[in-house]
Amino acid sequence: MIAKLTGLLDDTGPDWAIIDVNGVGYLVHCSARTLSHLGIRGDRVVIHTEMQVSETDQRLIGFASAAERNWFRMLTAIQGVGSKVALAILSALTTEELQRACAGGDSAMVARANGVGPKLASRIVNELKDKAGGLPVAPGAPGGSAALPQGSFSADAVSALQNLGFKPVVAANAVGKAVDELGENAGLNDLVRVALKLAAG
Repeated sequence: MIAKLTGLLDDTGPDWAIIDVNGVGYLVHCSARTLSHLGIRGDRVVIHTEMQVSETDQRLIGFASAAERNWFRMLTAIQGVGSKVALAILSALTTEELQRACAGGDSAMVARANGVGPKLASRIVNELKDKAGGLPVAPGAPGGSAALPQGSFSADAVSALQNLGFKPVVAANAVGKAVDELGENAGLNDLVRVALKLAAG
C-alpha cells in the first residue's frame, strides 16, 4: 500500500497531479485545495496518499495532510459518498470548516460542495457529528487551533470536556489552545483545568 509520496511535481490538471519519484511518475487524484498547496512544476512535494481499488479501476488519491486523508476515509465510509464526492467536499471546505459543520449540524455548509444535495449533506453531518471533535484538522487551516493537538493527554482532555457537555469542536479547540499555552508535555489535570476555563470563557 502506498501511503506517502515524496518527489517532484511533474504536471497538474484540474483534479490530478503527477509526482515524479526517482523517475517514476505517479498519477494522483487530488482536491482543488491539495492542488493549490503543491506549488509549481519542479517543486519538491510530499503528498499523503490513499489507494483505491475497484473491479474496473485503481487510483491513488492524494492529500496535502494526513488530517485531510483521515477526513476522506471517514467521508467515503458513508453510503452514497464515493471518492469523487469526498474530494468535492474537501475542495469546497477546509478540514476545520468540515469539522465545524459536522459538530454543529450545519448540513447547508456541506451542501456547498459540487454534487452534494441536501439529503446527502444531512446524512454526512448526522453520521460524522459524534466523530468530528476527535479528528484532527490540517495544520495551517484557518482556525487551525481547532486541530486536536498531538500531546499525550490531549485526546483524554477533549473527551473529558465532551463528558462535561461541551460540543466536540469546542472541546478540541479549547484543548488545542491549552496545549499552546502549557506546552506539549502538560499533564492531563492542567490541560483539563486550562481548557475548561477557555471553553467556558
